[in-house]
Amino acid sequence: MKTFSFKFALATSFLCATAFAGPTQAKQIWDMPNEYNDTSLPAEAQRAFGDVLMRETKGEIVIKNQFGGSMGYRSQDQFDMVGSGAVPIANSNITTLGGINSYFLLSSLPFLANSAQEAKKLWEISKPYYQKIFDQNNQVLLYATPWTPAGLWSKTPVKSLNDFKSLKIRTWDATGTQTLINAHANAVQLNWGDVVPQLAAGGIDAVLTSTEGGSNAKFWEHLKYFTSLNYSMSLNVTHMNKDVYNDLSDDQKKAIVDASLKAEAVSWEGVVKRQEGNFVEMAKEGVHIQKTAPADIMQALTSAAKPIIDSWMQKTGADGQSTLDAYYTAIGRKH
Repeated sequence: MKTFSFKFALATSFLCATAFAGPTQAKQIWDMPNEYNDTSLPAEAQRAFGDVLMRETKGEIVIKNQFGGSMGYRSQDQFDMVGSGAVPIANSNITTLGGINSYFLLSSLPFLANSAQEAKKLWEISKPYYQKIFDQNNQVLLYATPWTPAGLWSKTPVKSLNDFKSLKIRTWDATGTQTLINAHANAVQLNWGDVVPQLAAGGIDAVLTSTEGGSNAKFWEHLKYFTSLNYSMSLNVTHMNKDVYNDLSDDQKKAIVDASLKAEAVSWEGVVKRQEGNFVEMAKEGVHIQKTAPADIMQALTSAAKPIIDSWMQKTGADGQSTLDAYYTAIGRKH
């Protein structure tokens, strides 16, 4: 785990000064960073979490939402910050944590989950494995929010594999980067907060991401084309410091569980409607939507995906093997 400088620790302790009051104090206010903006599905679920928590604790615990990276933190920062106690709780994109543990890349493995139902089943099977990793890093995993299926936002139409190869494409993690490279595309991994500045500067001309992410960031101001790939449905997860959790009363812990269940219900019930709503909004903003990707692109990507999944299984060992065995059995699909 990373070590924080005294200056950094002093700054964060000031921001979160009320976050670590014990259960004997009347009120705890927890800053909850989330690098995605306040209209996103993870933000909607986060608000539901906070509402239930405040209601069930009768105001003893209040979530102070920090959307859009307003505290200056990215998901990669938040993992160490929650573990060390610099912030009590956070909402983070789990696949960007792949450098910490390869298992975190699961939800972004290409073409593994082909629907929201399959993505939910994958989450249910993998949750105990995720929980173990968070626990080892002094954290408690609470709930997950799915993103709508990832596709390709681009400045120009993508009608063939040659069009695809000509683009400089942003990806969000190492899995996506390597998959696109395997498909002979030009890929670059960027944090979410760097995407729009790079689009405006001309550093990239396409983005591999969901309709949800692109709509919330108003990608149509830079990118007028979207090609559905159904590439993956990655997850945001909410995780909290284990010491803070252990200091809570039994009633407060129950409130955390109840709030997590509500947030997760909002997440999985809302993702299909979000996809439909995003398409409507995108069309209204002049985005040309291609709901069926060209066959040569899909062939190149699916061929590129196999070694990525094989590599992930090698890196994650028995946990990865057990996860995929259980998942494929549950959905009735062969490896």
